Amino acid sequence: MSYRVTVIRSRRKTAAIQIAAPGEVTLRLPLRYPQSGIPALLESHRDWIEKHMRKLETQAAEEKALPPLSAEEIRRLAEEARTYIPGQVRYYAWKMNISYGRITIRNQRTRWGSCSSKGSLSFNCLLMLCPIEVIDYIIVHELCHRKEMNHSPRFWAEVAAVLPDYKQREKWLKQHGHAILARAARE
Repeated sequence: MSYRVTVIRSRRKTAAIQIAAPGEVTLRLPLRYPQSGIPALLESHRDWIEKHMRKLETQAAEEKALPPLSAEEIRRLAEEARTYIPGQVRYYAWKMNISYGRITIRNQRTRWGSCSSKGSLSFNCLLMLCPIEVIDYIIVHELCHRKEMNHSPRFWAEVAAVLPDYKQREKWLKQHGHAILARAARE
C-alpha cells in the first residue's frame, strides 16, 4: 500500500501518526527526531497505518454510495427531531435528576449534539437517521455534561450509570455516523 507522508515538526515530546485521508499519512514529530528514524517509525506502524487506510477507503465508498439529502428531506428530519427529541430529553433528565435549558435542533455538519455551560442543549436533526438507541445515547451524553463539562472518567461513569451499553451505541455512531453526516454536507 502506498501513501504520501507529510512531516510536521514541533516542540512535542513524542511522535504521532495520523491518517489525514486515504493515501495520506501525517507524522507529527519532535524537533530533534532524526530524519533517519522516519522509515523505521513507518515500518513499525505499517499494520496500523494500512488498517486505518482501508477503514478510510471504506468510509469514503459508503459516503459516495448514499444519496445526498435534499433541503426538503432535511426539513422533514428537523421536524421529526423537534417532535421526538424533547420528549426523550425530558424523560432522561427526569431519570437522571438533571435540569437543562433550551433545546435547539439544527442541521450540523460535524456534531451530533452539544451542551452549553448554561444548560442549553443542541441536537443534530440527522440523528433521526440513526437507530433510537443511538439517539438516546447522544441525549444522555449531552445531559451528562450538565454534571461534568468534560470527558473525564467521572463523566463516562455518569453515562454508564444510565446506559451500561453506551460503548456499543457509540461504536455504531463511529462506524456509520460519518456517512450520515456526509449526506447533508454535500453541496
